[in-house]
Amino acid sequence: MFSKILSKIARLRSRPPQAPSLAFLLAAWYTVASFVLVAITAGLLYFALAANLKMLSEQILADELDVCRTLIRARSNDSHALREEVEIDSAVRRYQKFYIRVLDDKGHALFTTPGMDQEMSATRIAQDAASQNGQIFWLKAMSGKPYRAVVAKIPHDIAGRDLWTLQLTMDLSQEVEVLSQHRLWVWAVLGVALFVCPRLGIVSARWGTRPLLEVSETARRISSSTLSERIQAERYPLEIMTLATSFNAMLQRLEDSFLRLSRFSADIAHELRTPVNNIRGESEVALAKPRTAEEYRDALGSCLEETVRLSELIESLLFLARAESPGDHLKRKRQDVGALLSGVRDYYEASALDSGVTLRFECDGEVVGEVDGPLLQRALGNLVANALAHTAAGGSISLSASRQAEKLYLEVKDTGSGIAREALPKVFDRFYRADPARARGSGGTGLGLAIMRQIVILHGGDVKIESQAGAGTTVSVTLPASRDA
Repeated sequence: MFSKILSKIARLRSRPPQAPSLAFLLAAWYTVASFVLVAITAGLLYFALAANLKMLSEQILADELDVCRTLIRARSNDSHALREEVEIDSAVRRYQKFYIRVLDDKGHALFTTPGMDQEMSATRIAQDAASQNGQIFWLKAMSGKPYRAVVAKIPHDIAGRDLWTLQLTMDLSQEVEVLSQHRLWVWAVLGVALFVCPRLGIVSARWGTRPLLEVSETARRISSSTLSERIQAERYPLEIMTLATSFNAMLQRLEDSFLRLSRFSADIAHELRTPVNNIRGESEVALAKPRTAEEYRDALGSCLEETVRLSELIESLLFLARAESPGDHLKRKRQDVGALLSGVRDYYEASALDSGVTLRFECDGEVVGEVDGPLLQRALGNLVANALAHTAAGGSISLSASRQAEKLYLEVKDTGSGIAREALPKVFDRFYRADPARARGSGGTGLGLAIMRQIVILHGGDVKIESQAGAGTTVSVTLPASRDA
């Protein structure tokens, strides 16, 4: 039993740590942000209330000080009027009780509000006021009650020779009680927020991530047989709509790739079946009855032609497969591209003469670039071979090369039969033939232009084709002159 527990613990430890879900992160961030916002708001309201109560009590205390100062100056010998004023103010402000003590220039108490001596002695108030420089200050009475106090020197006669000391205090019990109750409300609000914010965060996170779950569910349902399914991006928020649109675009590319792959597989099967059936047919005919040596030689020769064609087809398909591999690298060398094009012209010159086609070459000076010479010659050779196959006797094929800044421009132009407008977008597809009957008669496989385009793409270039039925075709190739370009 103990060993089983240890094995379970070991398996749990061996599992890689999982990242938290997006819904959890959103809920956590919402909870923290909303709780902090509520806490800051409640705290600011509390401190604002405390500041306002302090300012109000200090203003009342200052007003009372002015009243007492005026009474002392006007009727310094009438302590009854001073007591009456204090009692009236205290009665009006039932929650803000005042205490007044008047001391003569020798420190003897001339007048003291009843109960003040039991709460605050004159000496203590004088000591606390010594460091305040005439400012209003806070003190705590012997009973524990809080008070706000102020001490002022007041002349009691017109000459101003003798100064009396006025000690004025105000009971802050009500203010403290109000702040205490407000603190309880603040804690209550924070407690409710601590309970409500996580739940609101969870609900908001679930609602916010619902479109992502729908997108994930759609992606889970998609397979090779349901690539036509799409996400309805219009009903989602902007961010999810952008994701859904990108996902739909990816699905479209995948669907196109699968369709091309399906057609490519069917084309491969068809192209391979033709030479294999020819070889089989020739062999069956040759073995059907005894033949002469010459007849066997003819059958073997026919089989050899088909195997050569089959070998070229397989080689072309392997080249296309290797060219599309991300690990494939060109063997670039600095060389004269014009000389490469001239070599292509020399190679096909005899075939052009046999077909009655004029093969021209033009080069604007020395055209030097960093290219893979054999691959580029193969691409250009495919273009020339394709032009020869579709140019009748008496026509012409022009080859040209030039360089402008960091770009190489190569062009193959013929006066052949041309290509129909609707066929132009497909001429670089594998096994596509604008004229299938003619291409098969000439031994073509429909891979020449596809290989040429792939070689240009490997060089980081671009290829364009312009053609008009009955007026010829022009293929323009643009290549970077160097790796950096």
